[in-house]
Amino acid sequence: MEQIGRDTAKKTKKGMALGTLTKIAMLSAVAGVLMLFETPLWFAPPFYKLDLSELAVMVGALSMGPMAGAIIELIKILLNFVLNGTITGGVGEVGNLLVGCAFVVPAAWIYKKMHNAKGMLLGMATGIVCLVALGSVVNYFVLLPVYATVFGQPLEYFIQMGNALNPAIVDLKTFILFAVAPFNLLKGIIISALSFVIYRKLGRQLEG
Repeated sequence: MEQIGRDTAKKTKKGMALGTLTKIAMLSAVAGVLMLFETPLWFAPPFYKLDLSELAVMVGALSMGPMAGAIIELIKILLNFVLNGTITGGVGEVGNLLVGCAFVVPAAWIYKKMHNAKGMLLGMATGIVCLVALGSVVNYFVLLPVYATVFGQPLEYFIQMGNALNPAIVDLKTFILFAVAPFNLLKGIIISALSFVIYRKLGRQLEG
């Protein structure tokens, strides 16, 4: 009887692992598809486009934990790399991976510790702060310089693009302050609001 119990436990664990992998694959595919639909925003240059791919990542992270969220984020980036290629030699993709994880991982970690609506909201708020903060740093020190190199343009070129939309943008710091940070803030709020609603309806099924 003891051996039967052990065998049953092993089969249960294998089934749970297989179920988790299936959910990760499914949500990664959804995220990859959502990443193809991008919308420019009125206050940022057109190369900053909003997509809802983080919605699938956030729902997965909340339901299966921060590690699962990070894996979904990675697979999403790899899928986009395969479908669309890269113009930054992978630097942009690594930056997007770091920024995406900065958003979903803290949210999922806090929700795991406080498994209720309050914990979810606190986690998402923390994730938004991390998204805006790390997104600003990565854009300032990595992404914008890389894009300037790739397109053969000085950073001033991008600053002028921002200035055409907002006269307050006069240098790289104000570009980050008035274009990049608001972009990530709005993205974080939209994704968090949608994730909260969807997870409240579907999250239990994904957890099971």
